[in-house]
Amino acid sequence: MIIIDGRTSALQVSNFANLEELLVQTFSENQLENRIITDVLVNDEAFSELYPHQSEDIESSDIRKVEIRTVSVEEMAADITTELYKVITLMTSGATRAAELLRKAEIGASLEVMADVMDVTRHFLGVVALLRSEFSINRDNELAPLTEKMSDILDEMSEITQHEDWFMLADLAEYEFLPICENWNSVLGNLARDIAEYKAA
Repeated sequence: MIIIDGRTSALQVSNFANLEELLVQTFSENQLENRIITDVLVNDEAFSELYPHQSEDIESSDIRKVEIRTVSVEEMAADITTELYKVITLMTSGATRAAELLRKAEIGASLEVMADVMDVTRHFLGVVALLRSEFSINRDNELAPLTEKMSDILDEMSEITQHEDWFMLADLAEYEFLPICENWNSVLGNLARDIAEYKAA
């Protein structure tokens, strides 16, 4: 039995040699190219590949049931936008904590926190760029300056860290990085609205 988003497919497990063949054919025949797979359950157990093409090693004779759950690209984007608010909160709390530790001269602990903040911020900017590209969002008057400013601050943080100017790093985190994070909250709201309009179009 093959179930896709709660509906039983006309395709049968026995028609395929292995799980990979089943998944590829199922996606093709059910026109899932504009959807993103969130879960694959094999015999009611969650399946994810531990190595490339692991699904090819699972023979159809070992499969009783495959359930595939998907969401639309637009739904996933809306969910990601919501998650970005949480990421901003993490960036803000992390930068605040790093600045506090720097002012207490707890350099090792502060640098660990700051490294995490910088990694999360780079990932955040990458996701925003992907959403802009995927949904043809043109908010250059908002997104471009904010993205550029945040990238510049990251570069400056890296440079200051190399020069071990801890007070300057604390000031940069507190007085420049944090205000930029706050500015992102309103921009993310606009981004979410743009995605919602794209979905409705």
